[in-house]
Amino acid sequence: DAEVWKWYKQYGHAIDGQLERLGASLDWSRRVFTMDDERSNAVQEAFVRLFDEGHVYRSTRLVHWSPHLRSAISDIEVEYDDIPTPRDIKIPCNKGGSRVVRAGEIDIFVYRVQGQCDEIRVATTRLETMLGDAAIAVHPDDSRYKHLHGCSVVHPMDGRVIPIICDAELADPEVGTGAVKVTPAHDASDYACGKRHGLREDTVIDTSGSMVTSPLTGRF
Repeated sequence: DAEVWKWYKQYGHAIDGQLERLGASLDWSRRVFTMDDERSNAVQEAFVRLFDEGHVYRSTRLVHWSPHLRSAISDIEVEYDDIPTPRDIKIPCNKGGSRVVRAGEIDIFVYRVQGQCDEIRVATTRLETMLGDAAIAVHPDDSRYKHLHGCSVVHPMDGRVIPIICDAELADPEVGTGAVKVTPAHDASDYACGKRHGLREDTVIDTSGSMVTSPLTGRF
């Protein structure tokens, strides 16, 4: 609190001077500091009321995270790069400098259907996230998988059993194998799918970009 007031005393009048030079026509007699006791109490009261009414709540939320900056990044600050064919890209390293990695390469692996002599092939450019897979999604109208609706598959790495779900928003029969691995904790589209189906959200990559121990199996 003392540091806040120290900052205000040092910079507050400079900000006022900037506004005056810009030609702002203001009633300076009503000038207040937005973090003084009266304003702070008003903000606290507003948040308490909103919380009591259910409009403000605490929950987990998927964010863009930079292992290099060790910070979340605003959605509007993210620059998307479409990679139609595999190519090398340069990324920053946590300890300084940069390194070149191959991006856009598609890996295909198999999930065995539990209790059946059948399997589902899925394709991904983020193979490492398979460790956090919570389901396999197929389009409800895809005839290739209708006989598997309501079934489950066995995770090829740790033996976990995860469901096959029908999701018309995530799965596209015209793309890849038509079957999509769902990793709610590491992809925005998968996160939304997970919310629709009540899937687990297991984090398998930490803030430094390293793989972490599975909360289910104790492996990785």
